[in-house]
Amino acid sequence: MGRRWRPRRIVNLILLLPILGLVLMLMLALVYSAVTPPSTLMLGRWLTRQPVQREAVGLDAISPHLVQAVVASEDQRFCAHDGVDWGALRTVVDDEEGPSRGASTITMQAVKNVFLWPGRSYIRKGLEIPLAVLADAIWGKRRTMEIYLNIAEWGEGIFGAEAASRHWFRKSARDLTRSEAALLAATLPNPIARSAGRPSRGVRAAAARIQSRTGQVEGLMGCLRR
Repeated sequence: MGRRWRPRRIVNLILLLPILGLVLMLMLALVYSAVTPPSTLMLGRWLTRQPVQREAVGLDAISPHLVQAVVASEDQRFCAHDGVDWGALRTVVDDEEGPSRGASTITMQAVKNVFLWPGRSYIRKGLEIPLAVLADAIWGKRRTMEIYLNIAEWGEGIFGAEAASRHWFRKSARDLTRSEAALLAATLPNPIARSAGRPSRGVRAAAARIQSRTGQVEGLMGCLRR
């Protein structure tokens, strides 16, 4: 009898694992609504004993210039969607290496950094979408932005706006100028290859484009006000 039931128990366990995973992520999302989480990249560096720079701060301690620059660069409809920009998701063209960054909202990038792994794959993108909707419902816009700006990578082992500001500009994140904020936002797509403190001509050009767009998004950020 024991042998007959053992395969069924294994199948039941396999079927139960995704449910347990969802419950765990829901519990973590609730915890992270009050506690600033590490990113999976940070955890990986800690596990391999590599240095990590990160000082978690509240959104009020981060320059509005950086918030505007990140919205202008990464997700101009941040206040208008439910965590997923469905229109952008439908129109983006995926290349053969996997889904592009183009349709990723700030919320999707936040949940990817907190719950998932780096890289590009359809599996990960498929997980990002429901997690982003869940995070938007639990965290809200202001907390989502706060988490994102505290876990975003801005250089080798440099995580969060405060650490990035102190490393690259020797000042607190609350004191960033508009041009410095645009430089930081311009490096987000590839923070290892791009430097805010020693920007290439391409990074400077991207920062100039971002800075020119910040005025356009300023009126679209009401969801971030208290």
